[in-house]
Amino acid sequence: MDEFFKKIPFLDNVLKGIGQIMLQENRWTGLLFLIGIFMGSWQCGVAVLLSTAAGTFTAMKLKYNQSEINAGLYGFSAALVGVALAFLFETTILIWILILLGGALAAVIQNFFIQKKIPVFTFPFIIITWILVFALHHFTHIPPSAMLSAEVIPSKYDDFLTCTNGFGEVIFQGGVLSGMIFFLAVFISSPIAALYGLAASILGAGLSQLNGEPIKEIHMGLFGFNAVLSAIVFAGVKKRDGLWVLIAVFLTIVIDDLLIDNHCLDAVGGVFTFPFVAGTWITLLIQKIFLKAKA
Repeated sequence: MDEFFKKIPFLDNVLKGIGQIMLQENRWTGLLFLIGIFMGSWQCGVAVLLSTAAGTFTAMKLKYNQSEINAGLYGFSAALVGVALAFLFETTILIWILILLGGALAAVIQNFFIQKKIPVFTFPFIIITWILVFALHHFTHIPPSAMLSAEVIPSKYDDFLTCTNGFGEVIFQGGVLSGMIFFLAVFISSPIAALYGLAASILGAGLSQLNGEPIKEIHMGLFGFNAVLSAIVFAGVKKRDGLWVLIAVFLTIVIDDLLIDNHCLDAVGGVFTFPFVAGTWITLLIQKIFLKAKA
């Protein structure tokens, strides 16, 4: 099967770009993510493919570093732009155009930060999507997608499924099976990252419940997905890695709950993965200060 992907390197790069949504340079992770997304919504699935392809193609045409392209680094923010727009809005022609343009722009912004050696994570996706959501809400009459109003039916397994639902919500998927598939997709690439992510999702749900957040949204994984990403960044086999995971996850959860409770980013569509980026940046800064002091 590896020979097949060697013959179609563009497809390989696109799948790795989708896998990099959860920091996994793994084509099979990307393929499972794609399957999980299509299970939730064909529009989101097509949007992810188009936006990731647009980001990867842009990087190739602008002759960015080939090893970075091969690793999927120009696909993940682009992928999230695509799935966010398809999830939030009815997919009109304008939305499909913006999915392509947003994917291409995400690659350009990603490259800028890579050149500056700044660990930007999903920040290009956040900035582009905030701007597009604000503009679409204020200057167009495109209705929201049906997915936004879909009724979530409670079940007796909600407490148990909350942990994997956190994985699903990273890519805007509320389906139980999608969350399980996403967890499995990370696990086949990095078991330690998947397990830390699972623990982070549980911690995010638990702390948010103590903070009085709506139980329905907690069960959906909406208070766990940012914590999942923060845990994956610092996941490792050393004992100190566990400490950094705990710090990053705690900061991310605090930022997430604070922003949501104060409705700080409602005008631009919501927090998206900003709590993850902010919590991770702060943790990296603390880590840097600690290492300097130790030296």
